[in-house]
Amino acid sequence: MSGTFLGMPSLPVFGTGNLHEHEPFPKAAHRELGNTQLRANLGHATGTIRDKRLAVVSELPDWEGLREAGRAIKESVMARLPDLLEKFEANFTARGGKIHWARDAGEANAIVASLIREQGADEVVKVKSMATQEIGLNEYLEDQGIAAFETDLAELIVQLDHDKPSHILVPAIHKNRTQVRDIFLREMEGVDPDLTNEPARLAAAARAHLRRKFLSAKVAVSGANFALADSGTLAVVESEGNGRMCLTLPETLITVMGVEKLLPSWEDLEVFMQLLPRSSTGERMNPYTSLWTGVTPDDGPQNVHLVLLDNGRSAALADEMGRSALHCIRCSACMNVCPVYERTGGHAYGSTYPGPIGAILSPLLTGITAEENNSLPYASSLCGACYDACPVKINIPDILVHLRGEDVDSKRGKKKLPSQMDLGMKAASWALSSGRNLGLVEKALPLGRLAAGPDRKITKLPGIAAGWTQSRDIPAPPGQSFRQWWDKEHRAPAGPAESTAPVEGPEGES
Repeated sequence: MSGTFLGMPSLPVFGTGNLHEHEPFPKAAHRELGNTQLRANLGHATGTIRDKRLAVVSELPDWEGLREAGRAIKESVMARLPDLLEKFEANFTARGGKIHWARDAGEANAIVASLIREQGADEVVKVKSMATQEIGLNEYLEDQGIAAFETDLAELIVQLDHDKPSHILVPAIHKNRTQVRDIFLREMEGVDPDLTNEPARLAAAARAHLRRKFLSAKVAVSGANFALADSGTLAVVESEGNGRMCLTLPETLITVMGVEKLLPSWEDLEVFMQLLPRSSTGERMNPYTSLWTGVTPDDGPQNVHLVLLDNGRSAALADEMGRSALHCIRCSACMNVCPVYERTGGHAYGSTYPGPIGAILSPLLTGITAEENNSLPYASSLCGACYDACPVKINIPDILVHLRGEDVDSKRGKKKLPSQMDLGMKAASWALSSGRNLGLVEKALPLGRLAAGPDRKITKLPGIAAGWTQSRDIPAPPGQSFRQWWDKEHRAPAGPAESTAPVEGPEGES
């Protein structure tokens, strides 16, 4: 084979943007665990959503059948993704829409900015979109002199507070009503200074603020929950109606969507419109579902664009074990049942995608060898609750174990200073390699009894072993090992008469 470069991109192309940890998960999680307000807010919110979800799911006798259908459809989509993308593009463009392909976050941001400039606009309204969070679109547009206004209420709260979302479905889940009122009073122009923390009054203040933006914006940016290949139709599912305002009032609509959001046909949408609301908000049906197919003369946006985003999805698809992470429909059910997420919150994960799905999706998009994300697969107790809750049966625990193996393999052969764990394992290997070595180690047992003190308990160990004694004590070691006891009992000189008394065991082992 010739070594001549033919201009073809090398694979895999990993994702860029807001997909990386800013610090290792254990360090970030340890800090977040000290935030008692965060833990109280998360515990209340996730507990409420869990109960609602269980109630509506139990109403359906064929729930498991729906989950299996969702899994099968998504698996079929991934198996024939190139063909479905071509089919969708043909139908979307035939109805007046324009498709733009973006390999990574940089390309997607540049495309959106150029489309906004074409309209002579310097501000846009946005409806909730994980894809634009993933590529850091708001920050990029700000650098380009374009203001982006979030219209989803929770996204608006987070944006006004110069914060980051911490939950896929409820981005401001880590804030309570009083905190929201304080943000509105501080950041929102023209707000009533006597604003209280009553939900109705907070919603009215946000509505008045957003209505002005809806009526003045010429360009809107949206995400999409689903794209139907057989008709070129896009779909957005939401709860507030702000998305519908974004999708219909401006002259130009730009949608940014990951390539994995495709469904083959309208019939397939029926399955997911039952799975998604129940799994996300615990509702039988979401309040607003908007679908649009190209351009309709004199009705709605007359310039309709779609940026189809890869940003590491091809790399994830190439991973046979991990590719099912792309089945995710962003319902957040896995987060609401995860004991790790409930205690640490979303910011500890660093990436746009927190919780159990983020612990596998982010490393798959960026590559597990990217050291900025290699602690995420360990951010789980492997209890399996996420697998039981997932509406499309993504086996998150198995993928976590797979990624941990990939992480270990990626470090083989790299020279580094040995950690405490490395030294401990080497010492254990030496001690257990022969009976003589183990016997030498056992001679140190009296030192352990000395450390235990008169109450015969070791309450604090040094180094990484300190984690063991944070929540438990270790009993003092016996005065002699089993081997020493055995030698004493069975190699002692034979006496004149064999004793019939019961044999006393080694101290501490009875």
